[in-house]
Amino acid sequence: MNKDQVTGKVDQVTGKVKQKAGEVVGNQRMANEGVADQVKGAAKETWGNVKDAVQETVDRQRAENERHANAARDNFTDRVQNVKDKVNERIDEHKIDEHKEEERIRRRSA
Repeated sequence: MNKDQVTGKVDQVTGKVKQKAGEVVGNQRMANEGVADQVKGAAKETWGNVKDAVQETVDRQRAENERHANAARDNFTDRVQNVKDKVNERIDEHKIDEHKEEERIRRRSA
């Protein structure tokens, strides 16, 4: 709950009290001011609700963007690791082939 929501509720309660007091003592101006305070309070509370809704949307979007960024990084690092593994496999195969070729040459020379 934010400041606007709280002060809006307070203004509405104050306005109701002022309206009833004005009606009881027969003071139309006070009763009308009470209604005006209630309207003002309702507007403040509604503005506070809007601000809360916007903040929730911003927070949700920020979290979603962060999840997407993390997933993209993970995907990228996985791909890099896969390429590295494949290249290292080829290097190992090449070394084995070279070793076999050296052995063949030694056998022929002996």
